[in-house]
Amino acid sequence: MRTTRVLQILFAVSVGLAFGVGAYTFVYARGGSYLTNDPAACANCHVMLDYYTGWLRSNHHGVAVCNDCHTSAGFFPKYAVKVSNGFWHSYAFTSGRFPEPLQIKQRNREVAEASCRKCHQEIVLGIEGTHPRGETLSCVRCHGTVGHPN
Repeated sequence: MRTTRVLQILFAVSVGLAFGVGAYTFVYARGGSYLTNDPAACANCHVMLDYYTGWLRSNHHGVAVCNDCHTSAGFFPKYAVKVSNGFWHSYAFTSGRFPEPLQIKQRNREVAEASCRKCHQEIVLGIEGTHPRGETLSCVRCHGTVGHPN
């Protein structure tokens, strides 16, 4: 019985520590800002500052924010991407395990591609109409720096 009580206390302390460290990290990293649509939140991490500055100079600055291009459409898909990216970005930036310059992952490239196609649907259909059926072109392959010019 005494062993059970010790295990319960250890479990409670472990949960409390995990919650405390998580809460501290969330506050320290300004986690609440990532739940907004404010592009400045993306610049919370110094490695993103050049991308934010590039966006400020881009032609998309007046018409799109980070979430318009880098998250999926719809409430649940949008926050699923934000949660996944938030976790993996935090992990990479905290551990220092990220390439420099930053490289977009295939999953996020597909999200950005879908966003290009959604906003520029008429242009994309016009261009792809001249190609063989079933062949699709990649917007981000040629226009990958439109939102973040150097």
